Amino acid sequence: MKKYLAKRIIGGLLSIIAVTAIVMILIYSLMDRQLIFQSDALYLKKVSNEKTTYMYTKWREYGYVDMVKYSDFLTKRLKNGEITQEVFDAAAYPRTGKITKKEAEDNIQAFKDFYTAKGYSIIELPADMMSSGRKLKTGGAATLFAYKDIPVYQRLGKYLKSILSFDSIHYVDAEEDIGERKLTYTLYDPIYNQYNEDGTIAAKKFSPAILGNGTKHKYLLYLDGTFPFIHQNFVTLNLGKSYAVNAGIDVWDTMNIAQGSHKKDTFTYPSGIREETADDLHTATYVKDSLEANIAYQGRFTDDYTNVYTHKNGLSKVGYSFLIGILATILAYLLGLPLGIWMALRKDKLVDKLGTAYNIFILAVPSLAYIFMFKAIGTSVFHLPRIFDLDQTGKTKILMFILPIISLALPSIASLMKWLRRYMVDQMNSDYVKFARSGGLSEGEIFRKHILKNAMIPIIHGIPSSILGALTGAIITERVYSVPGAGNLLTDAINHYDNGVIVGLTLFYATLTVVGLLLGDLLMAAADPRISFDTKER
Repeated sequence: MKKYLAKRIIGGLLSIIAVTAIVMILIYSLMDRQLIFQSDALYLKKVSNEKTTYMYTKWREYGYVDMVKYSDFLTKRLKNGEITQEVFDAAAYPRTGKITKKEAEDNIQAFKDFYTAKGYSIIELPADMMSSGRKLKTGGAATLFAYKDIPVYQRLGKYLKSILSFDSIHYVDAEEDIGERKLTYTLYDPIYNQYNEDGTIAAKKFSPAILGNGTKHKYLLYLDGTFPFIHQNFVTLNLGKSYAVNAGIDVWDTMNIAQGSHKKDTFTYPSGIREETADDLHTATYVKDSLEANIAYQGRFTDDYTNVYTHKNGLSKVGYSFLIGILATILAYLLGLPLGIWMALRKDKLVDKLGTAYNIFILAVPSLAYIFMFKAIGTSVFHLPRIFDLDQTGKTKILMFILPIISLALPSIASLMKWLRRYMVDQMNSDYVKFARSGGLSEGEIFRKHILKNAMIPIIHGIPSSILGALTGAIITERVYSVPGAGNLLTDAINHYDNGVIVGLTLFYATLTVVGLLLGDLLMAAADPRISFDTKER
């Protein structure tokens, strides 16, 4: 078993890496990189040299190229003590394009020689002047930079290396004066404290937490009333930053941030002020000089841990997708398995023919068509909500889940009915069943101990994949019912050429697939003692 697990885990990891690499090749090597600007309004406004610089800067952000500006090169030389401030000022690339100082010529040539030797291409754009020759055109400032396409293997290695990040007290730059860098453990989370008028603590709430100073996150471990109740920020999963779908936010955060309208509650800010707020103080992260720059922060926060998310009254994208998906999966098994058994036991009878007709209908009719059909029936006959509305409460909020769950369960019910019927019919025609009958076993015993048990083994194998698959969402169902789930993420990313989201979701989906198959094997072995993954020596 250990050897089998080791092989499957190693094979699964290699498969995940291979799939991610293939997607990266398709995106960064075979797809026209100019497409990322199709919906970029800012790019369309750029003109002259500024447009070229902006284009390469965005390509660097999207991961196509490694780009170094001449100004960055000069800054680095100044920081390393290779040039003085006087030389730095004199060597700055001139707006007019007229180089009159020896320092500028030497540094420009040094920049070109250095990066050309490292395989970079140099782009030097002279100042774009008006016809009079005395004034620059808009966006026509002279510019100089070097760029190089990033090889796929290098991009893949960098991406995989940064998937997991570990927070520590050394996250904040050593030059920053933030006081003592440390971790603090408390049994009473300060955001739940209540204070008297004289500033003394009136009441505490038992809620263990670990807080950090010098870390990226203020809270490294904390408890609250939301699933999974115990939360940690020691280890962060980084699937890749979004540039269009949810600009500046990591794919993992995009999938897991709560949605809906703000949900306020009473909490205590670090300054001791207790007020009703939607700020989620547990998500506070460090932003340099933010306390000094924002007056609103100064009355509430005491340090630069000011960047917070807000509490919302809805679930996250993954939350909605998983809730609908898992309920649809449960409904599919509750209906599909009994109906499949019934069809097998009444082979060629009316119920079998009706079940077969349903299977043919689901397979033959496009999913979009029957989803709209059941939506029309549900809304007109049963008066169920047509679309999702995050602001709904009470009974309406529950009812709006019904149609998406049913629509998502329909094909799964058909699949389970079809395969269980087939497996049972195969088992009923097996020789061992005939021997069991001749041995005097009753039909009930044969059905329970042999036919159903053996027919269920392949069905059991698919259970983990069905459960994990609920996390990915359903593209068509979520679009039809306007469900704010994870199903639309990939299509939105493809439409906006958001490479970070595409790669991150590919890795996420591939991992779920591999884990689902592995758990399916283990569950199948647990259900049937005859299945063993141990290697037998001959």
